Amino acid sequence: MLANIRKLVVQVEETHTEGGQPVVPPTRKALAVAVIANPFAGRYAQNLDELIAIGEELGALLGARCVQALGITPSEAQSYGKAAIVGEAGELEHAAAILHPRLGAPLRLAVEKGAALVPSAKKRGGMGCTIDVPLGHKDAAFVRSHFDAMEARIGDAPAANEIVVCVVVTDSGRPLARIGGLQVHQIKGVDGLR
Repeated sequence: MLANIRKLVVQVEETHTEGGQPVVPPTRKALAVAVIANPFAGRYAQNLDELIAIGEELGALLGARCVQALGITPSEAQSYGKAAIVGEAGELEHAAAILHPRLGAPLRLAVEKGAALVPSAKKRGGMGCTIDVPLGHKDAAFVRSHFDAMEARIGDAPAANEIVVCVVVTDSGRPLARIGGLQVHQIKGVDGLR
């Protein structure tokens, strides 16, 4: 493994009631987080290929952990998202190198298909910093019922020389979604939009 992982955290959030109404079945989101050493902390490097490779590795690992935590098959996954917090000795570009070039392909394998872009967020922050991991339907970006987010926070990370890398996978959209738009049963899943 290329990533020097200090900590892995996996959690599942279930919503059983929303607005005083029962949510049946409950909506569920799984968050998988890796706290890793930043090999470029404190120094500038033109070539960030090492972080790009780490992103590919973490896309597979964290995506699989989310699917496993939900207890679903990959085809039952509905939404996904990714995010990273780089510690103060790193650059925002270090988070971008992990998230964008190659993390998406293995995440898509973990959730079967994934025609839509994987929503993402990145920031620099200190220990205990929070980040909202944006979510969208894995096969069709225009499915409004799946526009959502899940907050991620690790109390002792990122240290100055670390990066917190997050992946979220859901088995549903928002609880009691009712604002119209493209519905899940209408998805064609060809262009990533509809």
